[in-house]
Amino acid sequence: MRRLLYGVSALLVCLLAVFFYGKYTYFAPGPLDNAKNVVIAKGNVAAILNQLQKEKVVTQSYWGGFIFRSGIKLTDKAGTLHAAEFSFPKQASIQQVIDILRYAKPVQHKLTIPEGLTAYQITNLVNDAPYMTGQIQPPEEGTVLPQTYAYEWGMSREKMIFRMQQAMQKKLQKIWGERQVLAEIKTQQDLVTLASIVERETALKRERPMIARVFINRLHLGMRLQSDPTVIYALTDGKNDFDRRLTRQDLEIVNPYNTYWTSALPPTPICSPGEAAMEAVAHPAEGKILYFVANGTGGHSFSTSLAEHNHNVAAEKKR
Repeated sequence: MRRLLYGVSALLVCLLAVFFYGKYTYFAPGPLDNAKNVVIAKGNVAAILNQLQKEKVVTQSYWGGFIFRSGIKLTDKAGTLHAAEFSFPKQASIQQVIDILRYAKPVQHKLTIPEGLTAYQITNLVNDAPYMTGQIQPPEEGTVLPQTYAYEWGMSREKMIFRMQQAMQKKLQKIWGERQVLAEIKTQQDLVTLASIVERETALKRERPMIARVFINRLHLGMRLQSDPTVIYALTDGKNDFDRRLTRQDLEIVNPYNTYWTSALPPTPICSPGEAAMEAVAHPAEGKILYFVANGTGGHSFSTSLAEHNHNVAAEKKR
């Protein structure tokens, strides 16, 4: 009987030792030297454990693996493990790792689409962005809203471009609904097209309503817009960079995008305009201004008559 009692006591001591050591291991700092993002693929617990051990998030010892599996089993009612890219902090414990797999939000990557890019340029940005799947072809010009987009590992590029187009539609609907009604801007497409020209003419937000007014006044009078960015688009189709000055021969090319050749708006936008450029067309400045020229300080000089415009051009040439 005494031997039996000693045996039971020894067994209880061993079980308690295993329990407390297991509990210590469950909450103890893990082997990860620095915070790390790890992609957890879909699979069973064994596959997930193997990935975590391979990335040194969980100790590679049998004991560490046993505690990880046991911890999941004992807390299985707390939720399922998810497949995604997660960020694990330095020395994350097994308990922290399991909580991250159950409750944490996936890592968010960001892609910024600057204002004024063409469809081809946007396509290159999206196709070069990491952690997405598939490839895309250029969308219709001017259908993407320039802004910063968050995405998760494994997102398809087709889904990303669709999100960008939805964002543009939503923004455009709002701007169109609140616009100043103008006879020269008959459709939402007209608004985006003119905004794309305004976007490429100036980087200064304060000037955009004035440039929009110049072009709207010209459309009203049947004048040609004579916008250099439209000529560049006609020459490149939005596919290539343009690193030289325009020549007189360039301005004479017969092309519907060349606003030195036609008095109408181009058939499509020449880039994706940002919100500020679209708002400028929706709410242009007041006045009868018809001309503008770069003033050498990053902005433009505006005028209502050709004589005044020629004076501004001459003054700029003297700088």
